[in-house]
Amino acid sequence: MIRSLAASGLLLPGLLSELMADEESRDADPLAPKPPHFPAKAKRVIFLFMTGGVSHVDTFDPKPELTARHNREHRPGRFYKGSDWKFRAYGNSGVEVSDLFPHIGSVVDDIALIRSMTNINGDHFGATIGLHTGSATFNRPSIGSWVSYGLGTENANLPAFMVISAGLPYAGDQVWGSDFLPAVHQGARVIPGPEPIANLRRSDPIGSQQTQLDMLAYFNQQHLKGRETDSQLTARIKSFETAAGMQLEAPDVFDLAKESQTTLDSYGLQPGDTTSFAWQCVVARRMVERGVRFVELIDGDSGVDRNWDAHAELDKYDRLARNVDQPIAALINDLRSRGMLDDTLVVFTTEFGRGPFVPNPGTNGREHHARVYSSWLCGAGVRGGMVFGSSDELGNHVAENEVSVHDLQATILHLLGMDHKRLTYRHAGRDFRLTDVHGHVVSDILS
Repeated sequence: MIRSLAASGLLLPGLLSELMADEESRDADPLAPKPPHFPAKAKRVIFLFMTGGVSHVDTFDPKPELTARHNREHRPGRFYKGSDWKFRAYGNSGVEVSDLFPHIGSVVDDIALIRSMTNINGDHFGATIGLHTGSATFNRPSIGSWVSYGLGTENANLPAFMVISAGLPYAGDQVWGSDFLPAVHQGARVIPGPEPIANLRRSDPIGSQQTQLDMLAYFNQQHLKGRETDSQLTARIKSFETAAGMQLEAPDVFDLAKESQTTLDSYGLQPGDTTSFAWQCVVARRMVERGVRFVELIDGDSGVDRNWDAHAELDKYDRLARNVDQPIAALINDLRSRGMLDDTLVVFTTEFGRGPFVPNPGTNGREHHARVYSSWLCGAGVRGGMVFGSSDELGNHVAENEVSVHDLQATILHLLGMDHKRLTYRHAGRDFRLTDVHGHVVSDILS
């Protein structure tokens, strides 16, 4: 683009040399730190994704009228289903949260709760990629990849975008894919367990390995000559360099022996545990401490008994909530105690909610419900202790202040100092963006 403008004579010489130098710098290192469009409130994001569709009317959106009509017929073949859990007011704000999440309730004064979310698709695959990529029908880059592309990394030895996921969620690795963005911006997956990243420990002494890396760098640069405009090749070379750097720094990320027992206890992390959501939360905090821009934690996978999908087993929510409630609250408190909550954005979301009606009285489950559900944000630039938007008295439709997935994406980018309309990438003859032609910043939840 810059070179074409230069050829047309539309750029002043001084400006031209400055822009050309900047473009060459980005080409040389696609992960180099980049300035935001405007001053940012958040430097980094921890994105908590609950796979399967968390029921809003059982967690963050109390519906006493729905409970009052429990088991009554709504219309032939459809019956009202109230919640099995009570809601209580928490904090100075008095925001109501269900008994499934008492620990998250304890930090509700830090949270901006959105009760008017909508998604663009009602099935797991489409809703999941819609939330992450802005499109429910075509492969597009994930939000974490867009953040990596827009801001680069603060630590050359770690990827800008990392994902901790025990299994594959609905939509698989498209959730963290970079698609048409350079491959270096794809999320690096960490699998909870004794070896979170395969082959992380070097097999050769560092001196010998450095000699090999230097030789590899030489041959890579020779191969790159004459192919400098191939961004995919540049990105692939950079990804191998990052992988080598990870051998130096990533082992320290996973070394929880350096954490105090008080900290580990606050998360509910048991000795030797490397697989729980508590472990994910501690590791996420250690990642953002070390400059990772975007960390996504995925709870659950596409196995129905291991996620929040509850067509006929809603009572599993007790177990699922216990797994994430204490660690999430501890993460927020831990970030605050380290002075990091002011510039770290924490997002809690899911692909959609669950409906207020069931086919038979006593049904232990709920169906997909993309018309309205709940999500929340906390931390950098967010007004805590507030509720934005609402569903109707049954939790069936948005009553006021609808927030689409594109609005949520635009708001996250805004807090990172990026205008979602300006963060674009040219592909197949047009400029693409995360929010496509949609999205508005939800300014009412911003401090």
